[in-house]
Amino acid sequence: MTAADVPTHVFRPRRGRVVPVIVGVVVLVAAIVLAVLLPEKYQLVDRVMITAMGAAIAGLMSRYATIRAEPRGEGLWVRNIGPGRLVPWPEIEAVRFSGGMPWPRLDLADGDDLAVMAIQRADGTDAVLEAERLADLIAQPPA
Repeated sequence: MTAADVPTHVFRPRRGRVVPVIVGVVVLVAAIVLAVLLPEKYQLVDRVMITAMGAAIAGLMSRYATIRAEPRGEGLWVRNIGPGRLVPWPEIEAVRFSGGMPWPRLDLADGDDLAVMAIQRADGTDAVLEAERLADLIAQPPA
């Protein structure tokens, strides 16, 4: 298989995008409704804090919903929950995705490893196929 034969579209979780969006929206709406319906003994600051907590949870859920790994010419750009990281192709030695792992891990040349949360075991057989595609990309990086 050559590099031209391996699809280079972005890796994204399927269920891992839908669930956080739903949870984030539900929590935010519930926080706003709760803040509005609180008894009068609660102050404005209490209502604002409840709404802010709901917004913070929704913000965290939005980070989960935007997890992805993008193959590029210079390397694999991985965005888990935190900031993204570009890992040059030569630094990636292997992909591990065994039985109980929730997502694959990249073995890096410096001895470290990096989770690729964009491929999630919860996606079933699609996750295995995507991990195989990632391994193929590492073996034959795109130009």
